[in-house]
Amino acid sequence: MTEVSALEKHHCPACGAQATWDPGGQKLVCAFCGTESPYVLDRVTGAVEESDLAKALRELPDDARGWESDRRSVQCASCKAVMVFEAGRVGQNCEFCGSPSLVDYQEIKAPIRPWGILPFSVPESRIRETIHGWLKSRWFAPNDLKRKALVDRVRSLYVPYWTFDARVVCPWEAVSCTYSDTTETYRDRNGRMQTRQVRHVRWTPASGVLEHTFDDEPIPGTRGVDRTLLAGVEPFPASGLVRYDTGFLSGHVVEHYQVILLDAARAVKESMHAKLEALCAAQVPGDTHRNLVIHPEYTGETFRHILVPVWLLTYGFRQKVFQVVVNGATGKMAGVYPKSFWKILFLVLAAGIVALILALMSQS
Repeated sequence: MTEVSALEKHHCPACGAQATWDPGGQKLVCAFCGTESPYVLDRVTGAVEESDLAKALRELPDDARGWESDRRSVQCASCKAVMVFEAGRVGQNCEFCGSPSLVDYQEIKAPIRPWGILPFSVPESRIRETIHGWLKSRWFAPNDLKRKALVDRVRSLYVPYWTFDARVVCPWEAVSCTYSDTTETYRDRNGRMQTRQVRHVRWTPASGVLEHTFDDEPIPGTRGVDRTLLAGVEPFPASGLVRYDTGFLSGHVVEHYQVILLDAARAVKESMHAKLEALCAAQVPGDTHRNLVIHPEYTGETFRHILVPVWLLTYGFRQKVFQVVVNGATGKMAGVYPKSFWKILFLVLAAGIVALILALMSQS
């Protein structure tokens, strides 16, 4: 078998370092940041054909990169989150996991500058009251957790998101199933005439075309905030977005995106595909269907990098780290907390005793 290798040199579209061709995976891989780029290799000439997105990202001009202010980037040695502080701020604990192990984070190429920012609109005082009330209402939480002043550790962060727009024309085909019931007369074992309902199933081919527009489909660029909790406080209202301005960052920590554009684009295509399948499934006539196949054709694909506001409480309890996340624009909250083994055991025992009493009463 003849080994094929890339002849040209290509820079990583994420960080600008030299990417190398991986013949096994048939892709370009950056040794510096690990980015895998979706390139196609001509097996005859060895030339690399770039996807439009990868090319656009690599050729992004320098005036569209950077933070437009003097800021310092540090990375947590524990959770690997990258935070962007005001230059004069001295090192503190990680905003996401509380670790004191922060190291300077150096990049070969400046990050893509956010297109827009969703400013904080929910005040800190309201956030503290919300979290304090939430902790007090957690019946299964250990009592000593509720006594701690955890709200003192609430931090304001801007976390990165990618949003994508696209128009889609999506032909589909499936096999449609239609149910129909008829009344049937029959004679039972005793010779008496009876009636019953009989279901008939009819399978027929079906096809159609769906037209749909995706607007601001979000993909989080964060690694520091728990993704499940972040999904629990979405959506972040796109109507409140304003153009990026460094004034909104004053006094807040910005998280550097850890999910690069290429990976976000792949993730949003998977998300869009799943949503298109559901939309096409709704168009299939009949009562149910099988073998649905869709053929989406995307046009007008665009993306934006934005920053959204999050109030974050990160706390440790008995050698475990927990997070509480609040949407800084809507006040919606999601969080996790430790559970007391003894309280859960007490509830199970109480439920068992009640079930036993009811069983005894039913027998008397």
